[in-house]
Amino acid sequence: MFFSSVAMYLTVRKSSLIKTPTYLTNLAMFAIPLVAYLAIGLGGKHAFSISLWQAIVVLVVAVFFSYGGNTVSLKAIDIAPNPGYSLVLSKSYVLFTTLFAVAFLHGELTLRKAVAILIIVGFSALIMVNRKAAKRTSHNKWIVLSFAAFFAWGFLSLSSKYLFSHGVDTISFLIYIYAVVSLCIVLANKVWLRSFGKITPQKWALLAATGVFSTLFNLGNFEAIRLAPNVGYVNAINAASISLVTILAVVLFKDELTRQKAVGIIGVTAGLCLLLL
Repeated sequence: MFFSSVAMYLTVRKSSLIKTPTYLTNLAMFAIPLVAYLAIGLGGKHAFSISLWQAIVVLVVAVFFSYGGNTVSLKAIDIAPNPGYSLVLSKSYVLFTTLFAVAFLHGELTLRKAVAILIIVGFSALIMVNRKAAKRTSHNKWIVLSFAAFFAWGFLSLSSKYLFSHGVDTISFLIYIYAVVSLCIVLANKVWLRSFGKITPQKWALLAATGVFSTLFNLGNFEAIRLAPNVGYVNAINAASISLVTILAVVLFKDELTRQKAVGIIGVTAGLCLLLL
């Protein structure tokens, strides 16, 4: 999950730099994994049957938590006075899922791991906030949208853990979620065959790579959530991947490595080591 998250972000970043339409990148992140999960599901022994209640939960998770969370997060990042401010708020769902899992899902939480999670979240803020990117804004709508993403992503993790604990297979879960989200993207953006007409070979390659890394990331993410004693641990490791993304962005895209970001990277790395010890 950690390394495929980094690779996925870097391909998405490159796609953005060469002006690949955002909705096609989003579609690649869901449609390509859907095909892969279908192949895995049909080729192995996976239970596809779910109860009516589980189907309702899956539908809510797909539309509101997965698709909706991604949509409001992108909007919040776009209108926030600083993109990092929105990311800090939305990514703090790690704290929410950790405590919620302890209270309602019988998750464990040791003092050492709690401290590690706080360190990761705190130092991630140093990496994500870029003072030079600040801009004026006349409203605080981005705060509402950021908190909407906060709860959407948090409940995405928690709902998946709930379904897994009640017998839903990981591959089946991913197939249902990604089928619904892919349909939402197609309908919301009115994606037709002509939408792919002006895509260059380089953009096709990046879209394919994004889809492959998204497949690996989400399979690792949700399987880890199924197995972890607390979903917050998985979310924290996921959040910590931003440190490696930042380092590689400096190498690959010549991004600036400020003292603030360097301190953030060191802190996140220390928190991750403490969490995994």
